[in-house]
Amino acid sequence: MNKFFDNFYNFKGFGPAIKATMPTKETLEFFKGKLPERLLEYWQEYGFCGWAEGIFWLVNPQDYHDILQTWLQDTEFAKRAESGVDSYYVIGRSAFGDLIVWGTTSGRSLDISSNYGMIFPSDYLEKLRVRGEDRQIELFFATMRKEPLDEKDVNEKLLFERAYNNLGPLNDDEMYAFVPALALGGTNKLENLKKVKAIEHLNFLADLADLGEKRVMADIVSMSDELHKK
Repeated sequence: MNKFFDNFYNFKGFGPAIKATMPTKETLEFFKGKLPERLLEYWQEYGFCGWAEGIFWLVNPQDYHDILQTWLQDTEFAKRAESGVDSYYVIGRSAFGDLIVWGTTSGRSLDISSNYGMIFPSDYLEKLRVRGEDRQIELFFATMRKEPLDEKDVNEKLLFERAYNNLGPLNDDEMYAFVPALALGGTNKLENLKKVKAIEHLNFLADLADLGEKRVMADIVSMSDELHKK
């Protein structure tokens, strides 16, 4: 365990891993050269698994391919993928279905808020060029915090711990979901959370976003970098 992952595992309190499924040789071979070697090493060490009692999950990108294509449809990111400029893979998700996306040329470049129909881009291209993809993935884990992975209720109170206590722990194929979905007029209240099958529900939320108002938000990282240059 290197110092970056030790920070994630011990200091930030994400360890130990739970509900692990080890990647097949075929999966590792498929992603070799597409995703950072360090990430594949973590897969081989810990598997596709949950962390911090399931608030964060390392996932097999192959399971999320169709979901991601629906999210990226009709966006600049789909055009980048189609032209061969970049390729995108879901590498992680939160207990509430937020998706963390890695780009082969842009690094940890997209966060998708499934419940709110929002795509948050981050321009890490220069940092990826300078640091390299292995260091970028190491820093991704080392700087991770639990609160941004959590969801808030109507009173701005965090929900994960209460959902865990009310509904029980998640299996590796489950997530906590608002029922009805927020896009259909549901309310982000504890009593509206249910445990559902993750892939099935995330496909549903992606389809809702595709039919409704899918919003690509401002690149906060890039804006911050520009401000610091002035």
